Amino acid sequence: MAKVILVDAWKGLVDEYGLFQEMRALLDEFENRKIILTNANEEERENHGIVNMPYEVFSLAHNPDKADPEYYKKMLEHFSLTPEDVVYFEHSAEAVESAESVGINTFHYNHEKKDLESLKSFLKENL
Repeated sequence: MAKVILVDAWKGLVDEYGLFQEMRALLDEFENRKIILTNANEEERENHGIVNMPYEVFSLAHNPDKADPEYYKKMLEHFSLTPEDVVYFEHSAEAVESAESVGINTFHYNHEKKDLESLKSFLKENL
């Protein structure tokens, strides 16, 4: 089975300007399934523009947040995946640490630099 790419929603695929088109183009270079991960509830998804996304979206609406390893355990269980089935990129250092604590190979994405080259290298090396 090809690995699934777990995509950080806010400050990853979506920023204050909407869908980050350059990142979407990068992700679309890979045929792997993509799942967008967010903490947002329905109202926050509307307010942050995490609607009509190009890939499926998963949220636990802050119950718990991505900084809690339980978030990732529940997400993996929901999709019948194991940590070995996925790779993930995330802007929050706390969420990166949380995902790594359950065995998910995670890349800390620098959303301020929008370093797509490093992200692309990570994906190529780990898919």
